[in-house]
Amino acid sequence: MLQVPTLAEMKSAGTQPDVLFWVGCAGSFDDRAKKITKAFALLLEKAGIKFAVLGTEESCTGDPAKRAGNEFLFQMQAFGNIQVMNNYGVKNIVTTCPHCFNTLKNEYPELGGNYVVKHHSEYLQELLNSGKLSIQGGAFKGKKITFHDPCYLGRANGVYEAPRALIEKLDSELVELKRSRAKGLCCGAGGAQMFKEAEKGNKEINVERSEEALAANPDIIAAGCPFCNTMLTDGVKHFEKEDKVKVYDLAELVAKAEDLI
Repeated sequence: MLQVPTLAEMKSAGTQPDVLFWVGCAGSFDDRAKKITKAFALLLEKAGIKFAVLGTEESCTGDPAKRAGNEFLFQMQAFGNIQVMNNYGVKNIVTTCPHCFNTLKNEYPELGGNYVVKHHSEYLQELLNSGKLSIQGGAFKGKKITFHDPCYLGRANGVYEAPRALIEKLDSELVELKRSRAKGLCCGAGGAQMFKEAEKGNKEINVERSEEALAANPDIIAAGCPFCNTMLTDGVKHFEKEDKVKVYDLAELVAKAEDLI
């Protein structure tokens, strides 16, 4: 059984992790996103990485509050997290959520939180390049996989190659969407939109994006964000294609290739 220590447990044992796995709100509480969290944790364990989580000491990064215009609440949440992490001497963070990634990397430094922050696609690529992980690829041989660029990973931080490198190592066919990379289309969940009702219009944005993804005729739609995963899954269900097309996170794809899940 997978046992993930908290930073508090590690500190009491007199040890320090190589990296803090920032789980995030979705990865902690959403049933679908919990599977992504587990898949990534299993990969870290297999690679022999000494990692820990904050557990109950982790609070929301404040991203939704900031995007919704509540700067005061954002700073309250951010200062709380920074104080906890600085007390533990945290230096390296990896997260499966681009929203957490963007906030921790770009918005915490001006509040006193200076860390090396990586998205799990970047971290997994490093583990593969160093030989700590090796993908067999048989599970996805001959499969067509398309990748949806999360806004806060792609346009906001310029991370385009790492996710694609992972997919190409799966011995599968990577099919690019017409709107991809810097021209990618939002799934509709960013900017705190996940937590409010959609405004009136002709079509839901996640339906529009899912329609584009399905037009590529993939076997799998790959995502690198728990919010994108939810929006695309709902979009695939809208077109009643859930039996034919699966939506997986990058960590799940690698974990499946490694026969961990």
